[in-house]
Order: sequence, then structure tokens, then C-alpha cells
Amino acid sequence: METFWNTIGHYNSLTWLYQVAIVLIGIVLTVTLIRKPCSATMLAMKCYMIGLYVWISVVYYCICCDARSYNGIMALFWGTMAAIWVWDVITGYTSFERTYKYDTLSYVLLAMPFVYPLVSLARGLSFPEMTFFVMPCSVAIFTIGVLLLFTRKVNIFLVLFLCHWALVGLSKTYFFRIPEDFLLASASVPGLYLFFREYFLRDLHVDTKPKARYINWLLILLCLGVAALLVTTMFLELVSQR
Repeated sequence: METFWNTIGHYNSLTWLYQVAIVLIGIVLTVTLIRKPCSATMLAMKCYMIGLYVWISVVYYCICCDARSYNGIMALFWGTMAAIWVWDVITGYTSFERTYKYDTLSYVLLAMPFVYPLVSLARGLSFPEMTFFVMPCSVAIFTIGVLLLFTRKVNIFLVLFLCHWALVGLSKTYFFRIPEDFLLASASVPGLYLFFREYFLRDLHVDTKPKARYINWLLILLCLGVAALLVTTMFLELVSQR
């Protein structure tokens, strides 16, 4: 646990100004996408997501959290999600078309990353060894909030990866005593449920090739494999700290 918080402190000390800039860019892009959606703003948001996920993969995990034994698999996990966004830019799959069905929940989720550091301060932590704006759980909850505003057509691969990350976040609350992550991970659950419900109710899976059942099994096996690697490496780290 000491290693975990030391790496958090190292990350925040080096990047706090960049994190503030990333958040400000995200606010501008989100507001613009909501108020004046067009092909340019949609592309800008997708490119922002690519940069955000690469940041978590490279800067957070590979550089600042290299002392953690499981940083490699987590960097790969977030790098894969960045690649999914690259694919989305190429194909234009996620349409960012408003449905207005889940706006209230979306705005609550979009506010959660700002609550994240406040919870750390409320329980007596101080900068830099505290949760801050641009961290894996806050990026995941931000993504879910944005996508819930535009549920007409979303990338189910990305949703499944975010679902997996929500479960990871819940497990971290116990191992590393981070109630902030419990707050974000649990807040993501209703959003993820709504994505899956929309996916199946709208029959978006009917015309896929290969058949939907094969895609679903592939996704399940992929998530189980990542989960097994994560649990193993986290267990080994806990054992090494005793």
C-alpha cells in the first residue's frame, strides 16, 4: 500500500499542472459537443479520448507507477482502450448523437471526477499523496458520463472494458483502502447497465459479423484473461509487502 501511495504522490508532483490543463480542455470539448455538435467537435472529442487514454497508459502507469508490479498489464489495458478509440476515429462508429434519455445521470457522473479529490481531502489526505483529477477511475467515469449523453450508438467493446475497470476499481478499495475509488466505481454501475440495456433493446447486435454470440464470448474471455493477470499480480504485490 505504501508503494501505491508513493507512486500517486510522484505522479501528482510531476503532472499536476498538466492534469489541470487536461481537465480544462475536457470541459471545453464536452460543453461544445453538447451545445454545438458537429463532425469537427465529434472528431475533436475522440482525439481527446485517445490522448487521455494514452496519457494514463504511458505517463501514469509506465512512467510514474513503474514501481508497481502490475503496471505493465494496466498500461496494456489502457493502451488497448486508446486503440479502440483510434479504430472509432477511423470508422466513425460512435455517432455522438444525443438521446436526452439519461442526461441527469450523465451530469452526475461528469461531476464525479471533481468530487474525487475532495473525498481525499475530507478523509485527511494532502497533496500530492491523494487522488486527483486525471487518474484511471476518474477518466473511466468521465468517459461513461460522456457516452451516456450520446447513447444512440456507442462502441460496445469500449463499454465492456470500462465495465471491467469498474470491477477493478471496486477491488482496489479493499486492497489499498481507497474509498474514493469505491465512489467512482459504484457510480459507474448504473451507467454500464444502461449501455448494455440499450445495446440489446435496440438490436444493434443482429447484423454483426461474425455472429454476436462469438463476439460476446471473445469479449468475455478477453476480460477474464485480463482479470486473471490483474488478480495474480496484485496478490503477488500484497505478499511481497508482508
